[in-house]
Amino acid sequence: MSNIVVLDNGAGLCKAGIAGERNPSVVVPNCLGRPIASKKWLIADQLHTCEDLTSVSIRRPFDRGYLINPDLQKEIWERIFRSLLHIDPTHSTLLLVEPLFNLPSIQRSVDEIVFEDFGFQSLFVADSPSLVHLYETSRCRGDELLGKGKCSLVVDCGFSFTHAAPVLQNFTINHGVKRLDLGGKALTNYLKELVSYRSINVMDETFIMDDVKEKLCFVSLDVPRDLQVARSRGKDNLFRSSYVLPDGIEHMKGFVKDPDQAKRYLSLPDGLPLETNEDMDHHLSNKEKAAERKKVDQTKNEFDLTNERFLVPEMIFRPADLGMNQAGLAECIVRAVNSCHPHLHPVLYESIILTGGSTLFPRFAQRLERDLRPLIPDDYQVKITTQEDPILGVWRGGSLLASSPDFESTCVTKSEYEEYGSARCRRRFFH
Repeated sequence: MSNIVVLDNGAGLCKAGIAGERNPSVVVPNCLGRPIASKKWLIADQLHTCEDLTSVSIRRPFDRGYLINPDLQKEIWERIFRSLLHIDPTHSTLLLVEPLFNLPSIQRSVDEIVFEDFGFQSLFVADSPSLVHLYETSRCRGDELLGKGKCSLVVDCGFSFTHAAPVLQNFTINHGVKRLDLGGKALTNYLKELVSYRSINVMDETFIMDDVKEKLCFVSLDVPRDLQVARSRGKDNLFRSSYVLPDGIEHMKGFVKDPDQAKRYLSLPDGLPLETNEDMDHHLSNKEKAAERKKVDQTKNEFDLTNERFLVPEMIFRPADLGMNQAGLAECIVRAVNSCHPHLHPVLYESIILTGGSTLFPRFAQRLERDLRPLIPDDYQVKITTQEDPILGVWRGGSLLASSPDFESTCVTKSEYEEYGSARCRRRFFH
């Protein structure tokens, strides 16, 4: 029996492994990187395990969500398939996760790499919403709506885009998919700009600022209040947190200076009215404030974040505030639902699934529900499920699909590709 390789080829991360397993064997950046101290470009796991990622030059095969450099992608896949997975493509089948609405020219390039360069036996192309839906419905109990209704609305906050995609019977309803041209990359770039303008130039520190974003950013439930709190509390405000940059001597990776301090914002209750500075001081004990004063360090290898922590994720919910001609995520979801048959509307609102790395921000689902509620009829329920692991959820769905008994019969074989060509073979995956 041939190996079935499942590859979720994201613009930010490649997740790859053998079908039937719960987790991918390989999760690596989908790019090449060259650290300052290195003369050669590092790839996949080499980049993942590199100690010093300061001012790394980056080359990505993807731009704005689409593959633009097939040769670079082939180089990364070569490393994944042969050095990390140790598989022989000529005796393997590939399940490949592609972006929604991939261009025909890109599809042809991908097919050439799969069949002509690597020589895979057969290929199946899937999209992320249908795989997320498949995985989540396989996990839910028979009496749950997601399992009974056979449809869901998958919100995928990826590296380049955010999609709201209705899925019915494991098929993505393409005419109902709505896109927000914002993803994890845009959030990191915005954070870079804010920090560079206010503190220290970090425009070349992509990997470090990714780490800052993931560790310190959160979603605000009340932006006007939080902005006022951030302004009014000076150095003791509940949102202030310090991040220490790598110095190349004592520590090679950046870190949050005081993790407990970074979580103080959680002590601000939901819906708390604005208070005076004196009242707010009760949130911190005298002991905490004394320790805080001792930790103040004016060296240049660290910087503070305050309102940046919630203004960066706010881009997804209110992009118009940043001058972008885009609807926010809640409106994007409403438009996606309204594109479907009215009978599906109440079921879709009650079966929203969040996937993608940006949904890991604390309070993401809570804020989304709060924004959605005024936009939909009062008699509709809203239920939002965040995947157990939003980064690996698509791959797990692919692993499940590729394990089904009739999977290989649905694939396009190398001989079919050679006989009919890419465009005709691709019709098999249309719906």
